[in-house]
Amino acid sequence: MGRELMGLKRPTILQIIPELATGGAELSAIEIAAAVVRAGGRAIVLSEGGRMADRLASVGGELVIFPAATKNPMKLLANATAIERIARKENVDLIHARSRAPAWSALIAARRAKLPFVTTYHGIYNEKGRAKRLYNSVMARGDIVIANSRYTADIVKKRYATPEERIRVIYRGVDLDAFDPAVVSAERVKKLRDKWGVADDQRIVLHAARLTKWKGQGDVIAAAARIRDKVRDCVFILAGDAQGRDDYRQGLLDQIASTGLEGIVRLVGHVDDIPAAFSASHIAFVASNEPEAFGRAAAEAQAMACPVISTNIGAPPETVLAPPRVAASDRTGWLVAPGDIDNYESVLLEALSLGDAARAEIGARARRHVMEMFSTFKMQRLTLAVYDELLKTSMQLTFARGN
Repeated sequence: MGRELMGLKRPTILQIIPELATGGAELSAIEIAAAVVRAGGRAIVLSEGGRMADRLASVGGELVIFPAATKNPMKLLANATAIERIARKENVDLIHARSRAPAWSALIAARRAKLPFVTTYHGIYNEKGRAKRLYNSVMARGDIVIANSRYTADIVKKRYATPEERIRVIYRGVDLDAFDPAVVSAERVKKLRDKWGVADDQRIVLHAARLTKWKGQGDVIAAAARIRDKVRDCVFILAGDAQGRDDYRQGLLDQIASTGLEGIVRLVGHVDDIPAAFSASHIAFVASNEPEAFGRAAAEAQAMACPVISTNIGAPPETVLAPPRVAASDRTGWLVAPGDIDNYESVLLEALSLGDAARAEIGARARRHVMEMFSTFKMQRLTLAVYDELLKTSMQLTFARGN
């Protein structure tokens, strides 16, 4: 571009992501767009759009409809030329890619236009074969690679020999204004409980995740079968979209029926008001049987002062405080081995046996932990610091002053 970056008054940041439908990467793109605008910059997002497009517009971001979801190699090359053209026309100063296929196009465009290139490694991608490894490797080719947990950062280093100095660990952020027990009204909680058919004297164990096998819904049902005769005031809510996995959803319904749990385990589909869902719940359960790159549900539940039971693989051991990392008196939840139904049973019984004061104490600690470590503000500030490092700007300071 040939522009003098030291004196940039309004840096232009271009992010690219396949869609703005739902999910952590999509939400992060919008949150960073908001931070860029608040810091005095311009935020452009290339995407095919989706249900979150209005939210992007509401924070001052600019959506450019773009075929960012394609994986066709020829179209990826054409996209690279189109991104370079957009970057030059809009005086883009930095390109930030959040997904693999569009990242290849973005990388080519950034190199041609001589622009800094940042990637965020959002997920732990499967690597079966050399072709898949090469395909994934683009997410480690940023001038700076943002990893959403220490676990993710270590995966990047191990797989691609990416040096530590090019990696920044920036945890996913939780919106502490939305995920705040003080702002979730009793009416919102009652509305959800009524919708789910939960009686006033029943406690909820909430599993909030899309319906897919690795999220562990089947294990939750198995654990519910173990405790149903020991804790009679408890219902299990499995909240999440099937996203086309209708056979998997039917399999869960069959499992519920075969174990006689129709009145105890309920599939409720997508839930818009997740803060109220966690507020309505006695315990949150993260039962993933494959590693989570971050594990948003565990952090959001803790922000709502809801104690968490999570499997001990991936990043949740970084987000949920539990022995042996901390003393039992400092716990914010429990960590369990994935698929260990015996362990699930014993921990569920322990968590559900807590008195109100003990549970409230764990919940208060959990919220303080998230406020300190996993706020959206912190994620935004640290990401702007990455941009500042590459552009020699001061967006982070401007953003922080506006808080």
